[in-house]
Amino acid sequence: MRIIVAPDKFKGSLSAAGVASAVAAGILGVQRDWDVVEVPIADGGDGTVDAFVAAGWSPVQVEVAGPTGVAHPARYATSGRTAVLELAAAVGLVALPNGHADPLGASTFGLGQLIAHALDMGATELVIGLGGSASTDGGAGMLAALGARILDRTGVAVGRGGGPLLGAASLDLTELHPGVQSAHVVLACDVDNPLLGPRGATFVYGPQKGASPDELRTLESAMMHWGGIVTAATGSDVSQVPGVGAAGGTGFGAVAALGASSRPGIDMVLELIGFDDIVAGADLVVTGEGSIDEQTMHGKAPVGVLAAARRAGVPVLVVAGRSLLAESEVRAAGFAGLRTLAELEPDSARSMANADELLRAVGAELARG
Repeated sequence: MRIIVAPDKFKGSLSAAGVASAVAAGILGVQRDWDVVEVPIADGGDGTVDAFVAAGWSPVQVEVAGPTGVAHPARYATSGRTAVLELAAAVGLVALPNGHADPLGASTFGLGQLIAHALDMGATELVIGLGGSASTDGGAGMLAALGARILDRTGVAVGRGGGPLLGAASLDLTELHPGVQSAHVVLACDVDNPLLGPRGATFVYGPQKGASPDELRTLESAMMHWGGIVTAATGSDVSQVPGVGAAGGTGFGAVAALGASSRPGIDMVLELIGFDDIVAGADLVVTGEGSIDEQTMHGKAPVGVLAAARRAGVPVLVVAGRSLLAESEVRAAGFAGLRTLAELEPDSARSMANADELLRAVGAELARG
């Protein structure tokens, strides 16, 4: 038997690599002669770079400004002239010092530093995962780190973060990093939100970043103002393009000023790690994530793995910490079956704390048939 174990992370519990290792260990503890291949994956959020490093890409570590300006190490992955970067690792919620949010002041500056480093190293193909953002700055910080000048009416550069953009009067892109013009930038993005409005970057995602109702109104005004400034500088209004609201409007800045395009995150990841070749000839694929729900069925990692495996005619079992869907619903989506840690340990806190042990048990149960 050849089994491909290709899970996403179990958020707050185990990384994707940890999940894959535990399930594989459980299988091999029962069936030592089976060929079990661990392929940790991600869909553009935190853990994306780790997935590429696990697939054999080279890691590059850089010190960047975190979302609140505190310097910390972040890394990206390279293969040839392609670089995979992860917003979350540089300026995401996971990079907040002690988890302290700063809705008005958090910035994407560190992501721009990461992009600049990759360009300096000769990358011409940039894939940027946009999940897990801590800021709502419309990509302004990212552009500033790449050489853009965002100035107030007196010609002084505005501060970092979404809030200070209310004082911006102009955007000068003449000194943008020279590598941007020849680079092909693709955003690994799973949302279709515009920059502005009730479905936009601020009102949909701002609360997740700690913004109060008053701060949400301030940020929406700032994004509206920033949208006009960027449109004046570029000659094109992309604020209503589906997906530019991703990562607090980082998609907007990237599309407008870097010429970026976007694709579903999991599709990009699976394509770049060569998942079609990996799954060919396998007998079973095991995928999963921490929680299975309606969102899972709309383009999250397990469904992307399912689509790829079905093209190869390989059945897919999904494993989760918990499921908010009935097994019949999961099977109706095309999965061969569902296993949850909640079946073994109903207490969610203990389940998360003992996820490694429980996943080994799931793997052993799978191996016994």
